[in-house]
Amino acid sequence: MEGFAQLFEESLKKSPIREGEIISGKVIRVLKDYVMVDIGFKSEGKVPIQEFLDFEGKVAANIGDSVDVFLENFENEHGEIVLSKEHADVMKTWDKLVEAAEKDSPIDGKVICKVKGGFSVDIGVKAFLPASQVDIKPPKNLDKYVGKVYTFKIVKLNKARGNVVLSRKMLLEKERESLKAETLANLQEGQIVMGVIKGITDYGAFVDVGGIDGLLHVADMSWGHITHPSEIMAVGDEIRVKVLKFDKEAQRISLGMKQLADDPWNQVESKFAVGSRIRGKVTTLTDYGAFVEIEEGVEGLVHVSEMSWTKKIKHPSKIMTVGDVIDSVILDIDAQNRRISLGLKQIEANPWETMSDRYPIGTKIKGIIRNIADFGIFVDVNGEVDGLVHIGDLAWVQNYAHPSEAFTKGQEVEAMVLHIDPENEKFSLGVKQLLDDPWDVINEKYAVGTKAEGTVAKKIAGGVIVQLEPGVEGLVPSADAKELEAGAKVNVVVKQAEQKERKFILSCEKSSLE
Repeated sequence: MEGFAQLFEESLKKSPIREGEIISGKVIRVLKDYVMVDIGFKSEGKVPIQEFLDFEGKVAANIGDSVDVFLENFENEHGEIVLSKEHADVMKTWDKLVEAAEKDSPIDGKVICKVKGGFSVDIGVKAFLPASQVDIKPPKNLDKYVGKVYTFKIVKLNKARGNVVLSRKMLLEKERESLKAETLANLQEGQIVMGVIKGITDYGAFVDVGGIDGLLHVADMSWGHITHPSEIMAVGDEIRVKVLKFDKEAQRISLGMKQLADDPWNQVESKFAVGSRIRGKVTTLTDYGAFVEIEEGVEGLVHVSEMSWTKKIKHPSKIMTVGDVIDSVILDIDAQNRRISLGLKQIEANPWETMSDRYPIGTKIKGIIRNIADFGIFVDVNGEVDGLVHIGDLAWVQNYAHPSEAFTKGQEVEAMVLHIDPENEKFSLGVKQLLDDPWDVINEKYAVGTKAEGTVAKKIAGGVIVQLEPGVEGLVPSADAKELEAGAKVNVVVKQAEQKERKFILSCEKSSLE
């Protein structure tokens, strides 16, 4: 045995293979826990199977494969040759990294995971990529970089400490400067180029066209109406644009997207006719009307005054919403100023043209009170029009300061048609005309100071209404009628009777209040 050991030691001295070196071998067996590698020595060495696993956890070793390994030990306590593929890979990687750092050559790597302050990157060894160096602009979402392969620049390398710091941003900036120089040399007005949306504002979008940011104004995005650029584009989108203006010295570029297509307004007068009916989509609502797209890039305005023959539309949102598809009639075309006037009410027949025939003067009608104003009440007549009962036509004797004291919204009232003015769209009604004028009786029988007996008809804000006889009612002010209830008999004295002012004021005799 001693002779064999001596021969073995002598053979080691003669062998070109040395411990601590990288040597080439061949895979001869793949076992469960080890891969056996022949390095041309008296026995094969073994490498842990884990060192042959790829990123997916699969064994990347086949019999006959050539493989570089690091000779850890000729003989361990079990008499085995100890090899390491991983150690050899690391040593070779470091040599490549040192060479790349010296020559300022880029390297490829895969972002493995996020770590504090940045990312861990596999470039054969673990390297650190600061978050500030992953892109030109600070990213909002770091997760999107994980799992992807990029090209990096080595900015710091310390082999002794096993420390490598990378930058992707520096390569992107260098590439951008190269593209920018090429763009500045070749870009011309009128040229059509591809660009990438870098940012969006209320007034437009900034587009990277070969390393230079150009402005695509919202007015140059579409021939149609756009409220905000985000309606049609997003950051990161690749778009086709036309160079409208290019100031090479200031490096300013104005871009257009709508200029890639013909101006649809050039064909408006030949495609559309005044008086024709058209269908379109509501795109915008304003206080004064609604914009309707009748074809791509062409919009018309339906003014609020053209929305209804009979109703006063305060805001278009009362009858339509953005996105609605509506029919309208073309009222006017001004292609030079890019304006089309549309009418919604013209779809229906004008009810004012037949109003006089349908509601002759003196006709009695019923309707619902839609609104109450200082000067009278508006009554909805069969859902068609609102007739106005002026305050002077509400009652022969006005026992209230405001119509709301005697009438309420939603109340049904009967009235008489007094006047119709189709040209000015006015429909006048009267309520008092349904009753006999009591002033002839008042003037004859109820002079100031006259005493009479009456019945409390109802209470109002200003006091109580007392009926002296059918059709003749007067007001007892609140201060003089605190205890009076509806239906009560009361003795009154006429205090004021003015036909012109329509005032018939009474006061209670003290005896009636006792």
